[in-house]
Parts: sequence; C-alpha cells; structure tokens
Amino acid sequence: MRVTPVPFDPALGAVLDSMPRDESAEPAPQSVTALRDSAALFATPSVAEVVGDREIDVEDLTVPGPAGAPDLEVTVLRPRHPTAPVPGLYNIHGGGMISGHRHQDTPRLADLVEELGVVAVSVEYRLAPEHPDPAPVEDCYAGLRWMADNAAGLGVDARRIVVMGGSAGGGLSAGVALMARDRQGPHLAGQLLLCPMLDDGNTTVSSHQYADRGTWRRATNLLAWQALLGDGAGDPAAEVSGYAAPARAGDLSGLPPAFVEAGSAELFRDEDVAYASRLWATGGQAELHIWQGAFHGFDVFAPDHEVTRAALAARRSWLRRVLGLATSADAAS
Repeated sequence: MRVTPVPFDPALGAVLDSMPRDESAEPAPQSVTALRDSAALFATPSVAEVVGDREIDVEDLTVPGPAGAPDLEVTVLRPRHPTAPVPGLYNIHGGGMISGHRHQDTPRLADLVEELGVVAVSVEYRLAPEHPDPAPVEDCYAGLRWMADNAAGLGVDARRIVVMGGSAGGGLSAGVALMARDRQGPHLAGQLLLCPMLDDGNTTVSSHQYADRGTWRRATNLLAWQALLGDGAGDPAAEVSGYAAPARAGDLSGLPPAFVEAGSAELFRDEDVAYASRLWATGGQAELHIWQGAFHGFDVFAPDHEVTRAALAARRSWLRRVLGLATSADAAS
C-alpha cells in the first residue's frame, strides 16, 4: 500500500531527530533482543529520583499472579497524608508486550498521585515471546483483582478504580476491562487508553504510514504481535482472543467509560479511532483525542511541547470527571 504520512509537528519532528538510536537497528529492530537493546538507550530515572521530596510514599510488593503462575511485582504510590478512601489508578506499562518495565511510568503516575490525590498501582507482567498470550493480559488482570480485593488496605475506594496504560499498556488495559466485564469484576470506573496497541491486523492506512520514522514503526509492531500471538498474528481466520487484541473483540457493550488518545502522525491512529467509534456504536461512553502532528508516545519524549500540555490537561479533566474529583475551581467556591 502506497501512502503519504501525516507530517509531524515541526518541533516534534526535531525531537525525533535528536533521539538516540542504535544505527545497527535501522530502520527498525529486527528481533526482540534488538528492540530491547534499543529501548535500553533511553535512561529511566529511578523511583527515588522521580519522587524526590514530594509527599508520596512508595512501596514495592509481591502479590499473587494468575492460578498456577508466578507471583507479580507491583509498585504502590500513595499520597503521604491521604483522606482515605481515595480513587485508584491501576497502571500497565508499554513496550509492545515484549519490552519495558513498571518503573518507566513512575513519572506519569507520581504527577497524578500528587495532583489528584489518588493511589497508583503499577504492575510488572510477563513479556512475550518468552511468555506469549495469554500470560501478559492474565498477569495484568490478576494484579487488578489483587488491587480491588485489597482496596481498603491500600486506602482505595474500590468503586473508583481506573485501569490505564500507554501503547501496549493501553491495549492490555482495554483487554483487562473486557475481562473484568466478562468475569463479573472487579468494577472499573474507567479505562484510560493512551495511544493503545489494539489491532494485530495492521491493515489500516495509518499502520502503513510510519514504516520509516517514529518511535514505534510498522516492522516493530509486526514483530511484537508475532512474538505475542505466533502464527495467528494478523490472520483474520485465526482464533485470537479479544483480550489480547481488543480490536478483535466481538462485543464492546457494557464497558466502563474510555479515554482514547493518539497522535495524528502514528501508526495506531486509525485503530484507536475505530475502537472509540465501536464503543459509541454500543451506546458506550468514550472521549477521543487525536493530537495534531504528534508521534507515538509524544508526551514522554516531548514533555514541554504545547501539545503535551494540552494532552495532560485533557487526561486530568477526564479523570476528575469519571472519578468524581473536585476541580480547583470547585475547591475555591
């Protein structure tokens, strides 16, 4: 398919040009090992560095995994002086389900804990190809069950939990929301899906537009889905679970309100728009944002850009609304 990509915002394009890259992996990593090596070029600050002197307590815990599977590691971030019970955020990290770790999202979570007064739990799940589907999504669901079952001890209101994540974490969040509906719990107040990885088909226009540039390219996406799903990846006749690839889910009714965002200049744009449209078609609630000229993960790599400020404000506004949190204007009145 011959396509013309949507151009990057000039300032965001300059950010892309300045990023460290493994020249041996160009135009995209050709193996999971190469992808993990490439991701390692981007330093992740420690939890202690992120939290600093903020009024946030951090605790690492080991919690039960799925039946017959290893235990899970989670990190809990709490306001130091909460007025419990408070809403909870259950976070799932990105990385194509083949790389990454829970601490990479600590900056995003610490900001939300500090500003909104919520408790955040971030889960470490098993990665493909060493642990293909259903291991990643089952791990994430087990971690959510633990959070809901232990909400009182965490100082969390079990009726106000949002599952959230970016990229693969967004796709896994959508899968977990489907699981929670089908397995009758835990209750979710919402799903915050940031440029979610939803569709193993890779047939949309946007999935073809970013083969040569961007933080997550077509070849890398194909590699990740193959690692997770094996020969079934991209095969419409294969029996692929909608929990693993939520775009395949036949029924999107009865799901919690969704916040869906993507950049206009990234390969997940069209599948994310389609997912929000399917939620609306069932009578469900979805708020969709497509940010002009933004690449995949723009908020992480360009934190000071105007589009990042707009995106963060939109996310916080949605979280306040679905969690019933007072705004600063409400507090002043």
